[in-house]
Amino acid sequence: MYNKNSGEINVKFYVLLGSITTIIFILILMFGLPVYNVWNQGQRGKANLRKAEQEKQILIEQARAEVDAAELRAEAIQLVGEAAQKYPEYRLQEFIGAFAESMASDKIEQIIYVPTEANIPIVEAGRTVIQAN
Repeated sequence: MYNKNSGEINVKFYVLLGSITTIIFILILMFGLPVYNVWNQGQRGKANLRKAEQEKQILIEQARAEVDAAELRAEAIQLVGEAAQKYPEYRLQEFIGAFAESMASDKIEQIIYVPTEANIPIVEAGRTVIQAN
């Protein structure tokens, strides 16, 4: 049999339970969200700090690599300079090597001979000078 009073009690109980649950949920959100936001900002800050440290480390390593490369380039230039002083034919050999490499890789299409005298080009080699009397 259906008891009218027990049905009302059940409905009132569930409404009261739902209201209390809703109020507790709202209170948790009111106090929990600000705490979560502060925690979340802290985590973002830590992540940004680690990212900045990593980028700084990358820049430091790149700078070290550039310094090492510059030192090696300076040593190579010094060695080439010493070789050129000790062995005068070194520059001629370098030129011949570069010329042969250019010929082999088809970078040179045409060779033009320029007559020289004491390594100065003779620019008027084909001119005839006629003097009028």
